[in-house]
Amino acid sequence: MTSRKPDEQLARNSRLRLVRPQSLATARRAVTTRRTRPAPRPPEGTPAPSELARQARAVLADAVRIARWAAVERDPSTTQLTERAQQRAATALELTPLQVRAGWDRARLAGLVELHGDTARPGWRLRAWDRDDMAVLRGWVALFDAWSLVHPAPDDVAPTAVAEVVEAVPQVLSLLQLSAGPVLVPLLLDLLQQRVAELREERCEVPYGPQSDLPEAGQDIPVSALLDWALQGLSAVGALTLDKGRSATLTPLGNWAVWVKLEQICVAAQSPAGNIEQSAEDMLRGCARLTPGPARAEYRAWLAARTVSSAVTELLAVARGEDALLRGLAFEALRVVGAPAEAEVRAAADESSLRPYVLLWLAEYEGADPEDAADVLTREEATWLWVDTAAAVADHGEPQLLLRHLDSAVQGTVPALLEEVRAGGHPRTVQVLVALAAAHPDPALAKAVRRAAFQVHTGDA
Repeated sequence: MTSRKPDEQLARNSRLRLVRPQSLATARRAVTTRRTRPAPRPPEGTPAPSELARQARAVLADAVRIARWAAVERDPSTTQLTERAQQRAATALELTPLQVRAGWDRARLAGLVELHGDTARPGWRLRAWDRDDMAVLRGWVALFDAWSLVHPAPDDVAPTAVAEVVEAVPQVLSLLQLSAGPVLVPLLLDLLQQRVAELREERCEVPYGPQSDLPEAGQDIPVSALLDWALQGLSAVGALTLDKGRSATLTPLGNWAVWVKLEQICVAAQSPAGNIEQSAEDMLRGCARLTPGPARAEYRAWLAARTVSSAVTELLAVARGEDALLRGLAFEALRVVGAPAEAEVRAAADESSLRPYVLLWLAEYEGADPEDAADVLTREEATWLWVDTAAAVADHGEPQLLLRHLDSAVQGTVPALLEEVRAGGHPRTVQVLVALAAAHPDPALAKAVRRAAFQVHTGDA
């Protein structure tokens, strides 16, 4: 009875399936997608995501047109449209200069245009606009969050009064969402006044009453006027409709966005160890149990409670540790920080354990589509990241995840993968290979992987 040598059988039968569109980041995120509860369903009657995306595209149609025009026609070295560029855009797109300025601002707020220092570039969301409904919805939510910038407050209103109203508006939106229909403006005004009074009481300030006397502005500004401003701002971004100033109703987009944000608050409140108050390491461990959306909300809350510099330093310190899962999550949190983290992240590029993560972070920060960001890595860097991700899966995931991760390797065959993994010098190489051998159902492949692990362990690589 004869048998083939394991290496011959591997070379003959074990072509790896390359899943290039699913970048290494997909495998990295696989560890964090374990749900702690069933996915919540939106309120009954909420349109399908494709219909919501269609409505969002309609709200941002002018912004998309201007962003696409600007990607070709404007000077990319400036973040603003010059007056001459506004006139050219107005002529080309058959808009007024005022509409062009408003559309440019919306494009920036929605992530269709991204700012990198003094340079404005087309964002990856713009490139995905026609094919990715979730990218469209995330862009619209970013605009929704910035409603107070889309519709600026009157100049004669004190900044503290504006800030109070912006902070109180979520309560107004919650009432609109729970009512599932028109709400009279006087009811919204009562709620706004009550919430503003609560905020002032929390800060131990003396309440000013219904017709808020705002000494910083030098005159009386009624709360009702600030409510009108807020409702007009929310209407301008497509979150609600106004019936001649008598009542307000959330649009399907607005209703969906408020529901999403309430769900995020609930998930964050239920997170296992009070993550927001914890160290970066403990916060990231808590977020490993959350799905990506709620985890990002948790990152934002944690960051909001700290100075940017201290938060970035703490996250990078965790990334330098031995836990590969926390290393990946730390860079996910740094993606939420964005531009303020660039200098410190870029400075870490010389550290071998962080370099692949840094290069991916910088590529996405500079506008690369996340699915294409892995193209910036050399083969050696991609292999190192593959081993690091495999270590995270082996430590925190299920064996099936490790087998699926095998498909994300850039090498074409298992023997080629093993050869480059052995040469890569990752400190967790032996443990990863042992875990992979234990998980794989093919005896010949498992034997070859175990032999590779032994060779690395004994220094015979």
